[in-house]
Amino acid sequence: MKPMIVVADGFDKTLFKQLCDLSDFEVFPEPKINQSILQDLLPKINGLVIRSTTKVTKELLDKASGLKYVIRAGAGTDNIDKLECQNRDVRVSNTPGANNNSAAEHAIALMMTVLRHTAAADASMKAGKWEKSKFLGSELSNKKIGIVGAGNIGQIVAKRLAGFDPQVLFFDPMVDSIDLPYAKKVEEIEEIFKTCDVVTIHVPLIDPTRNLVNEKLLSLMPAYSILINCARGGIVNEDDLFHVLNEGLIRGAGFDVFASEPLNEGSELRKLDNIVLTPHLGASTEEAQKRVGEMVINQLKEFFINNNLENEVRA
Repeated sequence: MKPMIVVADGFDKTLFKQLCDLSDFEVFPEPKINQSILQDLLPKINGLVIRSTTKVTKELLDKASGLKYVIRAGAGTDNIDKLECQNRDVRVSNTPGANNNSAAEHAIALMMTVLRHTAAADASMKAGKWEKSKFLGSELSNKKIGIVGAGNIGQIVAKRLAGFDPQVLFFDPMVDSIDLPYAKKVEEIEEIFKTCDVVTIHVPLIDPTRNLVNEKLLSLMPAYSILINCARGGIVNEDDLFHVLNEGLIRGAGFDVFASEPLNEGSELRKLDNIVLTPHLGASTEEAQKRVGEMVINQLKEFFINNNLENEVRA
């Protein structure tokens, strides 16, 4: 019997067709399905490909008795109960590196959008207004940029900023240096929040980073500074973030990720004028989706045909 593969949260269209055309698999013919359809399919699934929407929980695994392999089409696997998967001999992989450039560029895009008020100015123009004096912005050039987490994405951000002549400070206990003349490591995360014009978050969501950025750190930020998060929701305490933004204690913020996704319609963050919100677009480029899709197809073939597990992620 051919392995049953379900792609739950979206996939590059051309590569999805390639996956469907493979004679080795039975593939559910839609690359994006709602959660009620997924629930109906669970007892039949052998391989499940997800992004950030689907949560692989104990309850899901209880229903998916034939599940052998979960691939997170992306890097972060915080939406997968990896320990429960291990206990049930369900293997887990991700697609490391495929989204790195896309996520880094989105972080820089949010920096520019917040500093120059481009989103608000666009909305104002489309409302028939001409409010030039209202949208006095600030240049990114020569700013002090603080990077929290200098892994692959954090380092790409630092490199892409080169043309703006920045001074980059980074905090990462696991990284000794970045090969850039304008990047300097600091030993305490507090120095990033005390001194930088822009703070951008690039750490995974794990127990030590959950609510890492809270009232204590946010209170250190200068009034002219901005905060960017394209990493994971839950790293920044959203109640504390709302407080500093609502009180005007910092200039603004740009957020692509949230503790609960989709972001609740009633979220207080939606009411603020000094935050730019995007719906988890960090990996949403044509190029990134193609890279992810190629990796997923290869990993499915390696696992189910060649009995080889690539890019395994364990609890």
